[in-house]
Amino acid sequence: MNIRTGIATVATVLLLAGQAAAQPRTVAVTFDDLPYQASAAELCDADTLAALTDGFIAMLKPLDARATLFINRGKVCAAQADRMRGLLTGWLAGGFVLGNHTANHPNIHRMTVEAWLADVEAGDIGGPASAPKYFRHPYLFTGETPEKKAAMAAGLAERGYTVAPVTIDNNDWMFAAVYRKADLAGDGALKRRIGEAYVKHMADVLDHYEPYSAELTGGREPAQVLLLHANHLNRDWYPQIHALYLKRGYRFVSLEEALRDPVYALPETYVKANGVSWLHRWTVSAGRPIRWEPDPPDWIVKAYEAK
Repeated sequence: MNIRTGIATVATVLLLAGQAAAQPRTVAVTFDDLPYQASAAELCDADTLAALTDGFIAMLKPLDARATLFINRGKVCAAQADRMRGLLTGWLAGGFVLGNHTANHPNIHRMTVEAWLADVEAGDIGGPASAPKYFRHPYLFTGETPEKKAAMAAGLAERGYTVAPVTIDNNDWMFAAVYRKADLAGDGALKRRIGEAYVKHMADVLDHYEPYSAELTGGREPAQVLLLHANHLNRDWYPQIHALYLKRGYRFVSLEEALRDPVYALPETYVKANGVSWLHRWTVSAGRPIRWEPDPPDWIVKAYEAK
């Protein structure tokens, strides 16, 4: 290689490296299990339900996260049906996009597809015909047999739903259960320790998923879809998660924009009795082994299992 060719090669490498470094990261934030992860008694008390909802909206709205919220209509008792309609109006007025998470969050592995689709229909939230109809699978379960998976997908398509995949799954629900236990015990120091561990874990999860996702797209990090849940943990600590993403160069986009990324058109043939990130599903579908995301710290897992 002569000097001129060598200089040109180095310049090309530096240019490509600079382009990679300048590549904008994007994420669509989604929250499952609306109106809230709380006890049946709390969700059936009008004042408590309103306070939980108002507090979550007050936390989320100023951050401009462009979040999509997935609703379980059956989580509130029949006496609060009118209240649920009011909550839907409030979330929409706050600029949030709403999607269906089924009425009662059923486990497809324990029921027929027909019964599951009936619960999907019961969870429909309506809305203008021009708006996307998003659906998020409970537990991220998409069917434990090829036949069931195909029937579920066909049933959702027939009902006009666009499935909302998840790329960044993170066990926030485990931290949330331990956090709520500390909250009920009035242990502020433990709540802070859990919250700080949660933020650290979310950074570790990104350290894993960012390069892992780029393997599917030739080195380009695709638009991510982050799965979180509406609960006390995220009411108090999501702003720190939001700041973490900003620090790492992410731009918050709508779910509609994120799903335009070509990665969401990749083949997805994953069939097992568990729910996992679509990054794992696409990896398996491409014939490569899954590399699992980091688990929560051992002390969080033990505290959760002892709950």
